[in-house]
Amino acid sequence: MTTVNAAADVIGRNTSVIKSDLMTPEVLWAMGRIGAVNASADGSKIVYNVTYYSVPQDKSRSVLYLMDVKTCKSTQLTNDTNSENGAVFFDNDRQILFLCGGKLCAMNTDGSNRRELSTTKADEDIDEFLLSPDGKKIVLIRQVESTTSIQKNPDDLPKTTGMVINDMMYKHWDHFVKTIPHPFVADFSVSGVGQETDVLEGEPYECPMLPFGGVEELSWSPDSKQLAYTCRKKVGKAYSMSTDSDIFLYDLATGSTTNLCKPAGWVEPETDDTRSYEDQAINHLAEDCNVGYDQDPQFSPDGKYIAWLSMERDGYESDRLRLCIYDFATGKKQYVTESFESGVDTYCWAPDNNTLYFSGTWHGTNQIYSTNLKGEVKQLSKGDFDHTVQCLLSDGRQLVIKRHSMSEADEVYLLDIKGKPEKNITQLTHENAYFHDNLAIGEVKERWVETTDGKQMQCWVIYPPHFDPSKKYPALLFCEGGPQSAVSQFWSYRWNFQLMAAQGYIVIAPARRGVPGFGMEWLEEISGDYAGQCQRDLLSGIDDLCKEPYVDKDRLGCVGASFGGYSVYWLAGHHEGRFKAFIAHDGIYNEAQQYVETDELWFPNWDLKAAPWRKDIAAAQATYNDSPHLSVDKWDTPILCIHGMKDYRIMFTQAESAFQAAKMRGIPAQLLLLPDENHWVLHPQDGILWQRTFFGWLDRWLK
Repeated sequence: MTTVNAAADVIGRNTSVIKSDLMTPEVLWAMGRIGAVNASADGSKIVYNVTYYSVPQDKSRSVLYLMDVKTCKSTQLTNDTNSENGAVFFDNDRQILFLCGGKLCAMNTDGSNRRELSTTKADEDIDEFLLSPDGKKIVLIRQVESTTSIQKNPDDLPKTTGMVINDMMYKHWDHFVKTIPHPFVADFSVSGVGQETDVLEGEPYECPMLPFGGVEELSWSPDSKQLAYTCRKKVGKAYSMSTDSDIFLYDLATGSTTNLCKPAGWVEPETDDTRSYEDQAINHLAEDCNVGYDQDPQFSPDGKYIAWLSMERDGYESDRLRLCIYDFATGKKQYVTESFESGVDTYCWAPDNNTLYFSGTWHGTNQIYSTNLKGEVKQLSKGDFDHTVQCLLSDGRQLVIKRHSMSEADEVYLLDIKGKPEKNITQLTHENAYFHDNLAIGEVKERWVETTDGKQMQCWVIYPPHFDPSKKYPALLFCEGGPQSAVSQFWSYRWNFQLMAAQGYIVIAPARRGVPGFGMEWLEEISGDYAGQCQRDLLSGIDDLCKEPYVDKDRLGCVGASFGGYSVYWLAGHHEGRFKAFIAHDGIYNEAQQYVETDELWFPNWDLKAAPWRKDIAAAQATYNDSPHLSVDKWDTPILCIHGMKDYRIMFTQAESAFQAAKMRGIPAQLLLLPDENHWVLHPQDGILWQRTFFGWLDRWLK
């Protein structure tokens, strides 16, 4: 594979940034990031995309690779200046279909005969596509105009940037909602795409669901005659307060649509501000009615069943994702991962129509499991890694998966389903081998800590490279976000533990209350108790680490994003002198203000119990009365506040308020605002600025 300098016009792999054996922000941003992986029908080849970033150009490019599974030989297929993604095999594995710059393209599997395919709407970009099993139909995801919340401006005012807003959800995640995605179905051949039909013609609903949904939310039936899709058929206020999405079945011949999640005659409940945690925590399963998130359908190979991921309760976005199986013959549903007391992430069917393979988090790692229609779950992988299912090879024995850890970025592997979990995995790609071979990686150790209520809590501890136990090191308490996100073996390109360790810090990441992978009781104790046991858990983690002689108790920092940012703001007023520096990214500072600023209201309705004006709900009032901003009078430690100004989940005014409060109190404070970033940091130069500011602040106060 050719090495291309990332500063050149064509962005590619960059190996010129390593100056020593210690990781730097520049090295982290030079790594290739493996995306989607698909296998040929005969299982002999895989095609996958890798994204490379250029800091000087402040942009990225995704390229396609073809690999021979038997030899592990990988070849870069394309070298366009535009990004290429979404690749799948078609035409009996002779060709590859993919997107380039939003256009549908095809090429031979050796990269030759590259061409753009004709479409009936060639002037519009395609977001994603999904080819039917028989190769004769295709779904194209396109944007359509939406005026549900933002009123269309008069034609004679073409230059106005004003917006007349009539309903909620006028903004979502990081953009104002003027368009939404719709699936279009069309005939397909090697020459192009025929006339397109909008599956949701005239409906003001999005499919796939924003902000994170993709083509995994749609599925073709094996005979290519029906299309299953995910949709939350709500708009405005109702949308903002409900997580109730459904799986719909669209018949191509008749154009009819059937809801697989709701019985005939189902009537949507009224949505108003009286809905609270108590109002929503109702189990509707006895009515054979799914009222939480339902998403990511997949037909069984014989078409007799369809599976999807299903949450039980409306309004609870972090409820456990269970694997639901719908029997077309009986119309009955069953849940086949009930014995796995954690959520399902990615999954796929086996050829026998009775077995499914899935990934899920348990005790700080993401493993691969199998289940059958009887709900008998078996673990297939082991080790301190996070695994995700990509696809199953045609032999029915080998799963293509991706695997990463706190010490290594994603690579593609083969998992032998019949082999022993300790020895059944083979590495296919070595995308970042150069970096890992030339960097000193800090040791990662599991540590179990007793909490203040006498329970055992798992923590991950990451040590600096070349660690010397005879020395004393500054230490960081990492506060996980979510709040119901796993503290697993994740690899992050921003909150990267190896990068923190390479700067000379010991990091402890506690799996505090609210983290999945330890049972539902542990997961759900955080809802309505943001300032309670979960915060005591975090302090238990850092206090236990401080028992070690190599930890300098006078040089402790506390860092976190999202709910982790909330934790930092709250701990700033309750840490009792433990920490010498705080860093909060995109955190909640004022909970009552957050309630009327956020885009998705189901989140605070569930986790904070209700709206702040619900004086009749004591649990909600207790939460709002312990908001971080109410303890600013106890702040006494330097704090860095970071926020993306396109973050509409948690508005940047939260960081501005915290920063100004600290400055007014005479506390050393710094504010980093990122005008072009949302809840994440996606631009290379913003990412470098973030990391330099992050470590500059820590070094200033802890070194």
